[in-house]
Amino acid sequence: MDLAEQIKHDIENTPIILYMKGTKEQPQCGFSNAVVQVLDFYGVEYKDVNILVTPEIRERLSEYSNWPTIPQLFVNGELIGGADIVMELHNKEEMITVLERALISPSQS
Repeated sequence: MDLAEQIKHDIENTPIILYMKGTKEQPQCGFSNAVVQVLDFYGVEYKDVNILVTPEIRERLSEYSNWPTIPQLFVNGELIGGADIVMELHNKEEMITVLERALISPSQS
């Protein structure tokens, strides 16, 4: 499986996945940290992928998502967006609705 296929597979098979600079334990930029803080606020489990380990991930991810910036949050295979969108959803108290989608399997919706 090449990198593009791996990214597609991970996004489609992981309920909540965050592509970020650094790790959820040690974010390496303020935007990534902001998204980690929001996800931690809701106490959800999620997979983090450090794009700094393999720089090509950023290029392949942006080709897949058509979104140029990092971080990128996906819930049930859908791109939610970056830090600005996550913060906006959180501030409007809409983020919980987005995250609840990850707790409902597609066959239940």
